[in-house]
Amino acid sequence: MDNEKRIQNLIVPEGKVDVVLDTDAFNEIDDQYAIAYLLKSKEKLVTKAIYAAPFFNAKSVSPADGMEKSYQEILKMLSIMQESVDVYRGSAAYLKNENTPVLSEAARDLAERANAYSPERPLYVVAIGAITNVASAILLNPKVAENTVIVW
Repeated sequence: MDNEKRIQNLIVPEGKVDVVLDTDAFNEIDDQYAIAYLLKSKEKLVTKAIYAAPFFNAKSVSPADGMEKSYQEILKMLSIMQESVDVYRGSAAYLKNENTPVLSEAARDLAERANAYSPERPLYVVAIGAITNVASAILLNPKVAENTVIVW
């Protein structure tokens, strides 16, 4: 994809767009608001999946624990909101280097899902946590970088 197309894809799209959310939902309260806003904006946003991102701080004992807590928080939010969306566990660790993906359900789903999109009709990826799942998906399938607009 050339720079002109990249810049064009940053313009606010017209009509509905397909979106996936990559979130460390258990980490901070802003992620719950993002989930609610996304799911209640059906006139503009079509939520295709939600991915649990890893985090490691005082609320978790490891990136894997943070991801699992986020996964459970996403399911809790969907239950409270009475919504149904595909939810995938993300990376249990951070990238060790820039060439080796961390395999996870989320990375595999995004790597596969991106094949159904194009630079002209991209999938929007909203990443509001560690970018490990998205980076791993790009390493698994470089077309992810061309067929998505990543908002991080």
